[in-house]
Amino acid sequence: MTQAVRQPRGPRALVNAVLNSDGKSHPVENTFVAVTVVLGAVAFISSAFSNLHLLSSWTGLAGVLSGAWGQFISATTGERFLLIIGLGASAIGLFLGIAHGGPFGGLIG
Repeated sequence: MTQAVRQPRGPRALVNAVLNSDGKSHPVENTFVAVTVVLGAVAFISSAFSNLHLLSSWTGLAGVLSGAWGQFISATTGERFLLIIGLGASAIGLFLGIAHGGPFGGLIG
C-alpha cells in the first residue's frame, strides 16, 4: 500500500530545498551564501546615500570576496544562483561607494 509523502512546508523548508537540492547538508557553503547576500544588500542599499561611501565600499569589497570564495566551493545550483545575486549587489555597492569617495574617505589621494 502506498503512503502519501508529506512535504515539509514553510520558509525554512523552502530555503533547505533550494540550497540543499542534492539532499546533503552544506553548512559552510550555505554560510557563505547568507553572508554574501547580507553584505550585498547592505552595500547596495547604502550606496544610494553618498555620505555612506565608507560602509558601501567596505561591505561591497567583503561581499565580493566572500561571494567569490563561495562560488569556488559551492555545491549546488541554488547556492550559485544566490551567490551571483549577492555578488552583483556587492559589486554595485562597491563601485558606487568608490565613486562617492572610496573606501578610505579621502585620507589617501
